[in-house]
Amino acid sequence: MMILGVVQWMQPVHGYDVRRELLSWSADKWANVQPGSIYHALRKLTDEGLLRAVATEQVGARPARTTYEVTEKGAGEFQALLRNNWWHLATPPDPFLAAFSFLPALPREEAAAALRNRATQLRAGVQQLQAALGSEWAASKPVFVGWMWELAVDKSEAEIAWCERVAKRIEQGDPYLPSEASLPSGEVSSVEAAGTFSSAEGAGDSVPGEATGSLPSGEVGEVGEAGEAAGVGGAGEVAGKSSPDAESGKPSVATATGKPGWPSAWVSR
Repeated sequence: MMILGVVQWMQPVHGYDVRRELLSWSADKWANVQPGSIYHALRKLTDEGLLRAVATEQVGARPARTTYEVTEKGAGEFQALLRNNWWHLATPPDPFLAAFSFLPALPREEAAAALRNRATQLRAGVQQLQAALGSEWAASKPVFVGWMWELAVDKSEAEIAWCERVAKRIEQGDPYLPSEASLPSGEVSSVEAAGTFSSAEGAGDSVPGEATGSLPSGEVGEVGEAGEAAGVGGAGEVAGKSSPDAESGKPSVATATGKPGWPSAWVSR
């Protein structure tokens, strides 16, 4: 959409000017536009009939420069993409959220330090944007470009506050799991007792869920029956059952509640 839009705005235009304009917007940082792929994208859009090459010129030994403009089909495609992105909320994948879902795997001290470091990096980005907003370069750009940067600043400031808040909770020992919050001091949660591996010698041979009692041969517990239809987390194990790990031969980490259990070494951190 970005390349179609810039070509339509500046047409007829050389690929070099399209690239330069997009980089002046820092589009490579927020619009998934890679500088090295712009020329390839222009050729691909031309092959698809969304752009047309109107002229090719070469000056001296320099590479040939092709001038592009948008076709009627390309203008229609741009409008469709534009309206789709205006009217629909898209949440891009965030690697940090994937890492945060394994919060118990980090020592509390390190997790809190990492969050504060993230906040520091975000503050640096905010300061850079605020400086750009007050620069002469920004004054020469459309007003709405500044509005875009204000959105980026507001998002970053909200995440900075979240990082600081969660880091404080981690440092003061707030429980990670509901069962931890309701247990008297010194007692072990069911997540730790059922379906977790201890670092103690021989503990890896125990089967998760044994402490919950056994059923006659062939019968399926209520939780196990429900869990057979759904995999646990992303590991593909069946809820309420224990299956050997493909590599180690140890039982998979699954609790009798049909939910994945955290290794006790993680939960106790």
